[in-house]
Amino acid sequence: MGLLLLLAVFAFCVIIGTPVAFALGISAISAMFFEGLPLTLGVQRIISGINVFSLLAIPFFIFAGELMFHGGIAMRLVKFAQAAVGAVRGGLGIVNVFSSMLFGGISGSAIADISALGSILVPVMKDKGYDADYAVNVTVTSSIAGIIIPPSHNMIIFAIATGGAVSIEKLFLAGVVPGILMCLCLAATAYVVAVKRGYAAEKFPGFAALFYAFIAAIPGLLTAVIIVGGVLSGIFTVTESGAFGAIYAFVVTLLIYRSITWENFKIAVVQSVKTTSMVMILIACAAAFAYMLTYYRVPTKMVDLLTGITDNPIFILLMINAVLLLLGMIMDMAALILICTPIFLPVAAALGMDPVQFGMVLLVNLGLGLCTPPVGSCLFVGCAVGKLPMEKAVKTIWPFYMAIFVALMMITFIPAISLTLPNLIAG
Repeated sequence: MGLLLLLAVFAFCVIIGTPVAFALGISAISAMFFEGLPLTLGVQRIISGINVFSLLAIPFFIFAGELMFHGGIAMRLVKFAQAAVGAVRGGLGIVNVFSSMLFGGISGSAIADISALGSILVPVMKDKGYDADYAVNVTVTSSIAGIIIPPSHNMIIFAIATGGAVSIEKLFLAGVVPGILMCLCLAATAYVVAVKRGYAAEKFPGFAALFYAFIAAIPGLLTAVIIVGGVLSGIFTVTESGAFGAIYAFVVTLLIYRSITWENFKIAVVQSVKTTSMVMILIACAAAFAYMLTYYRVPTKMVDLLTGITDNPIFILLMINAVLLLLGMIMDMAALILICTPIFLPVAAALGMDPVQFGMVLLVNLGLGLCTPPVGSCLFVGCAVGKLPMEKAVKTIWPFYMAIFVALMMITFIPAISLTLPNLIAG
């Protein structure tokens, strides 16, 4: 009865439009009151949820991404990608994908990816004769590279949700190959759709232009190298690497590119504070909700439920993917990481799946949910940037969905895709 109350109060709060963070906190406190637990326990759980040192890395990563976003790094990455792959048939679609892959490794945010790259590439693609729905769909689906390719603050949230069972360093390494694989699938799809629609190829600018574009992009590209490399080499902790990455991003945009203005700097600070506040409140309230899920033995019951339906691990993993994808369509990503990890990780572990691999499966699923209506925030932002009604984008986005789904199935059933790099480098 208590579990039913917990879920019912949460669902009711979400339906009436209560922010997810408060819905989690209210439902958890309601269940504690129903069970006769001291309400001070709820406060303790909320405070302990954010009393984690490694969480300090999140505001630093967010601030570094905002600085690079508002500091003009996106334009240089686009020019480099365009010089490298723009000469292929429908090349601007592939440029869009690879720009997202490069920028995702810097910003760590799908929304920042769409806002920065979409505002640059979508108008250019329209001017070059590309349909608006194609431009928006490529931009939206490729944006989730920022969630998978390190550094990603969502990986830090997942590591916290596991209770420290997974190291952030291994997650950073694990995201490289799945992120590249997903982008390759999207690039292939962008090419096929471009050929089918008869889009023209761009002219190759020459190796000299490619070289200069690469040189101009190096300072920005080094941001991800410094952050991830510093962690893996042991020079920095994750938190220290985030702080250094923010300082480096500021120096690059101010002294090297000289592209950030005082107004843009203030915008970056305000946006970072807003985003960090939202994430921290969500993590705090989700800690109390996760405690009640454990109190009601939901993880154990979920293992028993799924293994009771079938003992075939393939079917169980497919069911987990289906549930995660459906939840990702209607809820915020950070909240789902915190809720779903303690529920489904024990199921995946019972099947022999490594927690690091499960993290990649979880992130790709929820990333795809960000591109899917009715609550796909990336889809909404992409359509707003491209000035395209959402229903028109949804009608033609399915080939790109299928590309991500193919990558997801490979990540789910081929452990080496996620685990080779962590095993080789991090041991």
